[in-house]
Amino acid sequence: MKFQAFGLNERLLANIEAMGFRKPTDIQYKAMRPILGGDDVLAIAQTGTGKTAAFAIPAIENLMRSQRRLHYSGVRCIVMEPTHELAQQSGAVLEKLVVNSGLNVLAIYGGVDQAPQIEKLQKGVDILVATPGRMFDLSSQGYLDVSLCEILILDEADHMLDLGFIDDIRQLVKRLPKHRQTLFFSATINEKIKKLAYSVVNKPVNIRISPKDMVSRNVTHCVLMVKMDEKRFYLERIAKEHPEDRIIVFVRTRVRAERVCQAMKRVDVRAVSMHGDLGQKERNTALDQFRNNEVQILVATDITARGIDIPSVPFVVNYDVPDIPENYVHRVGRTGRGMDKGNALTLCAPEEKETLKEVEEFIGGPIARMVMDAVEREATLDFSAANKQDDWQSLIFEEEARRAKEKIKNKKK
Repeated sequence: MKFQAFGLNERLLANIEAMGFRKPTDIQYKAMRPILGGDDVLAIAQTGTGKTAAFAIPAIENLMRSQRRLHYSGVRCIVMEPTHELAQQSGAVLEKLVVNSGLNVLAIYGGVDQAPQIEKLQKGVDILVATPGRMFDLSSQGYLDVSLCEILILDEADHMLDLGFIDDIRQLVKRLPKHRQTLFFSATINEKIKKLAYSVVNKPVNIRISPKDMVSRNVTHCVLMVKMDEKRFYLERIAKEHPEDRIIVFVRTRVRAERVCQAMKRVDVRAVSMHGDLGQKERNTALDQFRNNEVQILVATDITARGIDIPSVPFVVNYDVPDIPENYVHRVGRTGRGMDKGNALTLCAPEEKETLKEVEEFIGGPIARMVMDAVEREATLDFSAANKQDDWQSLIFEEEARRAKEKIKNKKK
């Protein structure tokens, strides 16, 4: 089936084609008819399956059909996102889909000047993409009116819960019209998510895509058992053996992000870090450098993982095994997006075995082990430029790591 079969507006179809969408993904195919029909939807689908377009395309079509006029500071559709990066990227997709439609889109989030956002809000907004903090801040100042909102979309709802936004969501729902359409999208499902979902949706159409297979079939994922202090040698080898491929590396902490980034730079691998201690401008710059192939490696923490939506990333490396099992799904979902194939490698140290076991229990089965014998291990260590450096250079590395840690501590003060 093609998008034309849904009876979409010609202008919207032209935008869909311009974005390179040829036919609906599974989640798009199953979600679009009920959304176009005005039903509430509760959708569970893996990261990278096309969820944004699954709610964006039919929501835009419904707004075009309703032809309701905007009023001062009014909003017709709200898309709630848990992070700045997700708000930016969902906003960018929506902007492309509304070209020549007569609709406008505004993404609002913290970390940037609110004045330009207020100026646009005061003219009325068809589709508002927002993080909870900035949205409630502007609302409390009287710059945002949600009383006539027609559609509420909660994207990455499981991550909203992880970040503690459940009370914000409930407060927003109280202020919205009772008769509205609510679309609830999540990559994972548990009892907390179900409870939240059924508190905001009304007789929803339930959609689940491959619920028994938590990791996309487009991703080949495996585990390599290595010593903790040897992980950087393996990462270096992957980077240098695939110099044309971009790699997203996930670590547990902000300090680790800085240390791994510095380790790669020391061996002439272009790398940049992205974590919560960086300002919004710095995070945007890091993403742009990675997106534009100015650096090969992006080292990120889980808090920013869900906002990384960059096509054609062949490799994800879990430098640290995630301590929250659900995060494994979101990490590996950064590769193999859409119709692309991807590879995800987890470097697991002996002390991380129990954490890995929890991940495997969560995804419903064991992850394939990559076997590396002693000869191959020695070859990896011999391959590494870092391992060949003398003690003086090692001391420099340790000093760089210490300074990175001290910099983060100072920012917190």
